[in-house]
Amino acid sequence: MTADQVFDLLRQALWIAVRVSAPLLAVALIAGLAIGLLQALTSVQEMTLTFVPKVGAMLIVFWVSMSFMTATLVGFFTDRIIPQIAGG
Repeated sequence: MTADQVFDLLRQALWIAVRVSAPLLAVALIAGLAIGLLQALTSVQEMTLTFVPKVGAMLIVFWVSMSFMTATLVGFFTDRIIPQIAGG
């Protein structure tokens, strides 16, 4: 493998990581903003109020998007990594 191939593979792997993690990060951001706004409006400063709904929303999104994540990672592995290991 040349250096260019390694850098291209690394670039693709980082892009796959961004695509796989984007739904969870987006939900965490939206839930955090919504809960922060709710806390600012009601002056309730409870730590579990920020943690539990955010984790619950992330678990739901993870469960819903698990097939997308798995398909993306398996596709990257079978299309890019295995041919490089096999020497193609």
